[in-house]
Amino acid sequence: MFSGSWKESSMNIIELEIPDQNIDIEALQVAFGSLYRDDVLIKPSRVIAILAAACMLQLDGLIQQCGETMKETINVKTVCGYYTSAGTYGLDSVKKKCLEWLLNNLMTHQNVELFKELSINVMKQLIGSSNLFVMQVEMDVYTALKKWMFLQLVPSWNGSLKQLLTETDVWFSKRRKDFEGMAFLETEQGKPFLSVFRHLRLQYIISDLASARIIEQDSLVPSEWLSSVYKQQWLAMLRAEQDSEVGPQEINKEELEGNSMRCGRKLAKDGEYCWRWTGFNFGFDLLVTYTNRYIIFKRNTLNQPCSGSVSLQPRRSIAFRLRLASFDSSGKLICSRTTGYQILTLEKDQEQVVMNLDSRLLIFPLYICCNFLYISPEKRTENNRHPENPEN
Repeated sequence: MFSGSWKESSMNIIELEIPDQNIDIEALQVAFGSLYRDDVLIKPSRVIAILAAACMLQLDGLIQQCGETMKETINVKTVCGYYTSAGTYGLDSVKKKCLEWLLNNLMTHQNVELFKELSINVMKQLIGSSNLFVMQVEMDVYTALKKWMFLQLVPSWNGSLKQLLTETDVWFSKRRKDFEGMAFLETEQGKPFLSVFRHLRLQYIISDLASARIIEQDSLVPSEWLSSVYKQQWLAMLRAEQDSEVGPQEINKEELEGNSMRCGRKLAKDGEYCWRWTGFNFGFDLLVTYTNRYIIFKRNTLNQPCSGSVSLQPRRSIAFRLRLASFDSSGKLICSRTTGYQILTLEKDQEQVVMNLDSRLLIFPLYICCNFLYISPEKRTENNRHPENPEN
């Protein structure tokens, strides 16, 4: 356009049509200025406009610089805008980085404004991922989804995060009378959110009595979904009790990615911690200990009190993955470690160190996230969590 045989090369004034609303005069000035200098100072508040201008003018160097700026400045205020713009302008590496940030921070650093901004499509990807950094248990994923759905429906709400769950429950409770026996997700208002809630791993919610009561009482999820999962888990329990089920014997990545139990814990400061995650785990009472930079798994059978029944089989196996992470104030990952997917076989009351931490990597608060499979995939009923599932 500006040189060679193009007609514009001899014109003193060139008129440009700019169909992209992200582009303004200042962004064009920066884009044209980049033709005369190698480095351009790009403020995070201006990066989307400059990226749009760079893409229109096909300035590859500036596009790349915008991408690097975006990746370095992802935070709770920028992540959704960056994700959308990365999709619009074809920056796949930025899009991937935004998703990673969301997987790490959605549950660990919940935020009202972020819940308002997250689209159905993005939320579907997050809830369906085995890499979602879950805090506590799957019930907490459901609770986060419930709050997110409320804010999508009532975006004008401007209370605090502490008030959000109470307000959410009150809002849905008032509308429950109008459902006429239907679950909220089956109503016209709720149907757009069906595809997100399908990715909940309901088998790990109904395994805890208090959680099962709440999800039944909320009447958000179709009863057919729950009936299917109750049946699946009942048959799995019978297999564990009566069919000499000893747990997974090999890594089945597809099963682990799609059906593993997701749970996590925040360690606010260094010290000694011992805990278990709630829910029925087919007689495998797993105690997790953090002490002296070690993380230890113990199969509790007789040594410690347990609220449920425990398996007395000589050996039991689990498939698991453990991840550790620390974040800076913007939610950026500053250190992380993972065991990868493994099979662990334990005898009664046996314990095993699953991770030994380098003190240089210990930055608190420390976040721990685990994926578990307690039952062999081939021993489980086919995964039909949600019947009539035409969409993902």
